[in-house]
Amino acid sequence: MINSIDFSTWDDLLQRYVDDFGRVNYRRWKAESADVLSKWLGTLADVDLAAVTDADARLALWLNAYNAIAISQVLEVYPIASIRPKILGIPNWLGFLEFFTRSNSMIGGRKYSLNQIEHAILRPEFAEPRIHFALVCASVGCPLLRRGAYFPESVRTQLETDASSFIHNPDKVRYDAGKKTLYLSKIFKWYGEDFVKAAGSVAAYAGGYLGPEVAVSDEWAIVFLPYDWNLNQYRTEMETASAKT
Repeated sequence: MINSIDFSTWDDLLQRYVDDFGRVNYRRWKAESADVLSKWLGTLADVDLAAVTDADARLALWLNAYNAIAISQVLEVYPIASIRPKILGIPNWLGFLEFFTRSNSMIGGRKYSLNQIEHAILRPEFAEPRIHFALVCASVGCPLLRRGAYFPESVRTQLETDASSFIHNPDKVRYDAGKKTLYLSKIFKWYGEDFVKAAGSVAAYAGGYLGPEVAVSDEWAIVFLPYDWNLNQYRTEMETASAKT
């Protein structure tokens, strides 16, 4: 077992295949480096989790592992249009659920699913609501995927940047001060209890990032925006034009 984790390979892959808008070039990644990602994920099987006692090191490990597993699962079946598959135009909810529940990734000698990492480890162990702006399940509605790994020495700063970027992204959060209405990503609905624990209310949490000039209060109405399950993939101009025809 090892107690030091090298995130450099994962960091390099993200820099190579993710653009500044969090879109992933799955086509190139699968053709060039799918095996590189698989081998890096394989190294996590030998991590001695009991020896990783530093909280920020553990936080960086699980954030990176979640995102890497999500991308790996997409690469296995790419090309796909969404992690929510359809059969004859009808959403295949069992296939969608399997994306999050399949326990096929070995970390520290034990297999984990995406759900186990998020709900059994990250949420209870860290009580850190900003993880919800870092975990990316390969959908457009998710936070933007970083062009780089999370590192123990900077993970809290990285999460703060992620939270601010998410809440200042009008595709995910916007407001109408005149109508006293917040329009929020459904992430705030699904994980509302985490934001309430941190700030007293969902509105207060979002308002803390929007700033005092917006003057968000708990009296404001909240409308949750539709969630886009389309794949967060990068397309060249030619591919985009072809998809529209």
